[in-house]
Amino acid sequence: MGDPCDEMEIAYIDEPELAFQYGQTNDHPKDGLFLYGPHKKRSRSKELSVGVVGTKEGLGIFRNWAIKLGGFIAVPPPQKKEKKNRLHLSNFPGIEETFGLIISPADFVERKVDYNQLDIATKILNQHEAVRKAVDLYVSEIEWHDKNEEKSVDVWIFILPEFIFERCKPLAKRAGLDLQKGSFGKKQKKRTDLPLFAGIIDQSDEDIFEDVPDFHRQVKARLLKLGHTSQIIRETSLAPEKFLNKAGYPIRNVQEPATVAWNIATGLYYKTQHEPPWKLTNVRPSVCYMGLVFKQIPNHPREHVCCAAQMFLNEGDAVVFRGANGPWKTNDYEYHLKAPEAKKLVSKVISTFREKHGHNPKELFIHGKSGFSNEEWEAFVKATPKETNIIAVRIKTTNGEAKLFRNGDYPVIRGTAMMIDDCNAYLWANGYIPRMDTYIGPETPNPLFVTVMRSSGDTPNIKTVLGDIMGLTKINYNACNYSDGLPVTIRFANKVGEVLTMGSAKDSEKQPLKFYI
Repeated sequence: MGDPCDEMEIAYIDEPELAFQYGQTNDHPKDGLFLYGPHKKRSRSKELSVGVVGTKEGLGIFRNWAIKLGGFIAVPPPQKKEKKNRLHLSNFPGIEETFGLIISPADFVERKVDYNQLDIATKILNQHEAVRKAVDLYVSEIEWHDKNEEKSVDVWIFILPEFIFERCKPLAKRAGLDLQKGSFGKKQKKRTDLPLFAGIIDQSDEDIFEDVPDFHRQVKARLLKLGHTSQIIRETSLAPEKFLNKAGYPIRNVQEPATVAWNIATGLYYKTQHEPPWKLTNVRPSVCYMGLVFKQIPNHPREHVCCAAQMFLNEGDAVVFRGANGPWKTNDYEYHLKAPEAKKLVSKVISTFREKHGHNPKELFIHGKSGFSNEEWEAFVKATPKETNIIAVRIKTTNGEAKLFRNGDYPVIRGTAMMIDDCNAYLWANGYIPRMDTYIGPETPNPLFVTVMRSSGDTPNIKTVLGDIMGLTKINYNACNYSDGLPVTIRFANKVGEVLTMGSAKDSEKQPLKFYI
């Protein structure tokens, strides 16, 4: 009997090209932005109105860092133990030179949060209460500005002391802190024996338990209703030299300053401009992608919220829809929508595409990490116009079940694919990148396992599907990376689901993706 691997085709999926200003293309966001500028760069630079919320020290750190962002930031020279090849790093030319944006620290809208109040809030015994109070201290400053000031703000930036990151996330280890009782007991039990604080503490505010105790997710959920985009940055990311351990080394390893500048500047552009900084080239017209994800709602173990992040590739941006809540878990340990909810969700996607383009999509790809039930699929098809071919694609991460090596023991080139049959393939979305002469990763890359599960019309070629997925790994506008290991439909759907399941995100049915990341 022959080796089954002999029958499998090994193929290379070309690296997708990106479009920038003047109709120029490049496969690397940093090179394209440096050489040509954003896809829809203005003829004249635009000054951003930036709002900053932080402690006194945090505001000073960001102000100083923003001055540096306006100029050239070089990649530091290699250390003695490093190889001279550092092609994966790029100098940052300056935010105006690269993006056509001007930020003036003297004109920032600054709102100060008291460090001691933050410290006290995050030491409250009940972590849900502690995180909510910490979030309130920040968000209340934005609410005050909206009610009392006329100056509009394009984006709000949250500068966090390190203890916020350490204490205000799920399963945070708060051992050793002098925890103090608040309005609730350790396990959500309301305290009713505090007459002294009657009228001061709202003991009826038990909706705090509808949110996961996570500062980042709660801020994003709260700002959905305020209609503001935001960027959350740790003080240690901007000034690691100011936060040293007893041995005199930074308390955490951070990216070098040029990379930090690239990532933050890209996020600021995406969150304040109508068009994304780059787009994919050679995109098939009238194709729509939708990422489907299920996330558990806090304190409701039998209910889940379904959210879809769809990406219009010819525009490069995405719209987020909130689906229905329900007990979607089935006996096969997967999550599937009932017919009415499935039909409603796809109808939202189709109608939004039609609003933007004036016609229905030719193809609608639904990306998910699990399979699709018969009931679910039939509802999807019924909600789809006849001229639209709907295709269900499962994209699963793997962990060592398939390995390929180049020249014996080197990682394969990113874009390598191993075809199992006409509908199944492994795709290495991470791997060796020739132009950088390196593989950026800690271990031998694992592939994605891609399956074209169903199609209402002609089944697309598996290589076409893989090419689309490769393209979707290059449009993460919250950073300026060469690529991601996951397509945006899966990566961002997870982030969106984490925000939409928060109780404070209720009634947020349809928003651009930039509000969630």
